[in-house]
Amino acid sequence: MRSGAAAFSVMLFPSVATDMARATSTAMVCKQRGPEMRFHLAAMALVTMFLAAPADAALKTGAAAPEFSARASLGGKEFDFSLADALKKGPVVLYFYPAAFTRGCTLEAHLFAEAMDEFAAQGASVIGMSGDDIETLNRFSTSECRGKFPVASDADRKIMQAYDAVMPHRPEYANRISYVIAPDGRVILEHTSPDAHGHVEKTLEAVKKWKSGQAN
Repeated sequence: MRSGAAAFSVMLFPSVATDMARATSTAMVCKQRGPEMRFHLAAMALVTMFLAAPADAALKTGAAAPEFSARASLGGKEFDFSLADALKKGPVVLYFYPAAFTRGCTLEAHLFAEAMDEFAAQGASVIGMSGDDIETLNRFSTSECRGKFPVASDADRKIMQAYDAVMPHRPEYANRISYVIAPDGRVILEHTSPDAHGHVEKTLEAVKKWKSGQAN
């Protein structure tokens, strides 16, 4: 039970993987370790290996993004989000994350909130998606998203499944995957990484590239 909990914690908090790998390397140079210690070290090494090779998403560049509507929250205020309606205004950054108020997901929300002016300057909108209930997201959208962008509830996991964004081995959670969807409904970027860092940079870069192409 403890090993399973540790593995899941690292998946949600990817920065822990580096510390675990370092601790494993240091401990293994010691000559005298009991069998229980060796077991835990092996388990940690496997977790680190798992994190280093995230599952690929099925939706690749050029694929048609599945249409969806979902209950969402912006600054604690609920509304019905429609991908089709959002695409009428410009490209949409749709990012999936495991769970509100966990370390990595909170960091990612902060990073997107800080970059919202840049996305808006490119005519793009952002929406986060998780399996959290809407009551939780009302709080998350206010405190961690800072009222800058909405987060939607996918409690039945149907949208996660449509976007192949279900976390391997923990299907009740979303994997950390970001998509950029052009106004024509086509995926122009897919970025899969358990590390919260990089998702804003990759999606913003794709949006800028798309806008530059429209100007030419």
